[in-house]
Amino acid sequence: MQLINIINFRENEKEYNYLKQNSYYFKDLNRNTKSFNNFKEEMKEKYKERPTDKLVNIVDNIDMITSVLDIFK
Repeated sequence: MQLINIINFRENEKEYNYLKQNSYYFKDLNRNTKSFNNFKEEMKEKYKERPTDKLVNIVDNIDMITSVLDIFK
């Protein structure tokens, strides 16, 4: 694995934890540096860090707030 990838893993705790939980990525990352982007995408999908996930979360929070406000009316 390239040194820059190792440093990136150490800096980002979520990526590091995901790599520890899914150790089969070590082999892929050692063989192919392009798989690093695939790894990041899967990690974002699991931890719901994609922009669409964030928007869905915001909409859910707004719905919850409006329902609470409706109860107080």
